[in-house]
Amino acid sequence: MGLFDRDQDSIEGDVATRALSETPVESAFVVAVYERLAHFYDVFFGPLLHGGRVVAIDRMGIRPGDRILEVGVGTGINTPLYPDTCHVTGIDLSVPMLEKARERVARRGLGHVELRQMDAANLEFEDGAFDIVYAPYLVNVVPDPLRVAAEMRRVCRPGGTIIIVNHFLSTGPVMSRVDRLVAPLTVHLGFKSDLDLDAFVAQAQLTPVSVEKVSVPPLWSLVTCINE
Repeated sequence: MGLFDRDQDSIEGDVATRALSETPVESAFVVAVYERLAHFYDVFFGPLLHGGRVVAIDRMGIRPGDRILEVGVGTGINTPLYPDTCHVTGIDLSVPMLEKARERVARRGLGHVELRQMDAANLEFEDGAFDIVYAPYLVNVVPDPLRVAAEMRRVCRPGGTIIIVNHFLSTGPVMSRVDRLVAPLTVHLGFKSDLDLDAFVAQAQLTPVSVEKVSVPPLWSLVTCINE
C-alpha cells in the first residue's frame, strides 16, 4: 500500500509533531555496530536486501552524466549496479565498511565511483551538487534522521531525485507493536524497526511521488521523492 492510499483516519496523532522513533541511538553506538557488521555484512545482508537495491537503481532513471550521491555506501555492495556513464560518490562514517568498499571498487575497476569518509548529518558538498541522492537502509539507524534528510535535500539539485530504502514502522496494530518491542534489539543489527514513515516524510519536508514495498515478506519500503 502506498503512502497516499492509506486511510488517513488510521494515522494516529499529528505527523508534524509526533516522535519518529522510541529507540534513541548515539553516533558512537552506530559506528561500533557497523564496525562489527563489516566482517559479515555482505554474506548476511547481501542476498536479503538485494531486491530493494535493484529496484532502487531502476527507479533512479539514471541518465549519462548524472551525479549520484549514495549516503551510507557501506561495503560498496551497490557500486557494481550503477552504469559507468554516471559519476557516483559514496560516503560512509564507518572506516571498516569503507575499506571493504574500496576493495570492491578497485577489484571491479569502477573508475566512475568515488568513496569518501563523511558524516551523513554533515555532508561536505555544495548545495545542489547531485542529480540523485540515495540512502539505502540508512535513515532508521542514524541518530538524527531529520538532519540527514535535510542534508540530502540540500545537496540534491532542485527537481532532482531523492530515494530512500528502509524498514519503517508497520501500520497494522499487531505488527506495529512488534516493531516497537523488537526495536531495542534490531539496532544491534544496524537498524531501528520503529521509524514512523508518515512522521518522517512530513517532518523531513520530503515530497514522495511513490512508496512501494520491495521485498517478500514486505519488510522494506522504497520512497521516491522529487526535491522541491
